[in-house]
Amino acid sequence: MALHVRGVLLPDDEVRDVWLDGDRVTFDPVPGAETVADSGFVLPGLVDAHCHLGIARGATPVTSLDQARTLARTDRDAGVLALRDAGSPYPYPELDDEPDLPRLARAGRHVAPPKRYLRDIGLEVDAAEVTAAVTAQAAAGNGWVKLVGDWIDRGVGDLAPAWDADTMAAAVAAAHAAGVRAAVHTFSESAVEIMVRAGVDSVEHGTGLSPDLIDLMARQGTALVPTMINIRTFGGIAAAARPKFPGYADHMLALRDRFPEVVRAAHEAGVPIYVGTDAGGGIDHGLAAEEMLLLHEQAGMPAVDVLAAASWRARQWLGFPGLVEGGLADLVVYPEDPRRDLRVVRTPSRIVLRGRVVR
Repeated sequence: MALHVRGVLLPDDEVRDVWLDGDRVTFDPVPGAETVADSGFVLPGLVDAHCHLGIARGATPVTSLDQARTLARTDRDAGVLALRDAGSPYPYPELDDEPDLPRLARAGRHVAPPKRYLRDIGLEVDAAEVTAAVTAQAAAGNGWVKLVGDWIDRGVGDLAPAWDADTMAAAVAAAHAAGVRAAVHTFSESAVEIMVRAGVDSVEHGTGLSPDLIDLMARQGTALVPTMINIRTFGGIAAAARPKFPGYADHMLALRDRFPEVVRAAHEAGVPIYVGTDAGGGIDHGLAAEEMLLLHEQAGMPAVDVLAAASWRARQWLGFPGLVEGGLADLVVYPEDPRRDLRVVRTPSRIVLRGRVVR
């Protein structure tokens, strides 16, 4: 049955009637449609632009489709109706079009340096194998490749780039040659500079960004997915590492402490910013609202820009049209205006996915 929703439509900021005819949005009345909301503030379904459905608690691979489904449903029930999986050791293309799950943009496995990433998570390859691995993982995903740009190098006792600069630039070029976009995990100053200058499409975390790189990202349209929830865990990482790697511990704390200002500067420079939680492993699913609040309260992003980063702009970036004529029938309704009090995003009053009522 077709559905009808009436409310203040964002970002248009006007009261509109919307009909959901199957999985299609229309503003032309559909006879016999069931009204499922007649007031409130209506947004295109939220997005978690950095999560991992293939990684379970404890940073171990999931072992079944049902595990991945459970994680996806946790996000769905929080109003997150589209996900970008930024690397998964467990393949699950069968879930791409499953009717009761969020829409999925997926990378294959992380392409990582040998013995310098989470055990059993990445595809670990030497420099000579990187471009072939990128090409293979491009085929395993549905539009993205995930590169591990840096990690601790125990030989130097601190963060260091995954491979030499030429290899890292070639990895980005290989992704583009395969027709997909490249996302890079990076904490350090050196690795993020290599990857931004190589033309990577999105920087994940990006704690090492400098003002010059931020300006370059803005000019290039390079996206930033800050995952501020993840960066809050740096204190525990530093404490565990300090006995053996005190320099690394100090570096991680410094990166954590300056990060809100980095995100603020990126926003002010016009860098495209999207909401991502890094859910999977050490971060629970269903926390997009908390990430949104951190971007607002710590990084100073205006509420309307945070909403765009979690909804209509993020959906456009990932290729999932929002509440436009002929768009996809995903929406969330809030009883109060989230632009006035962003905390309302924690409690959607109505969730509709693919033209079906979830809540």
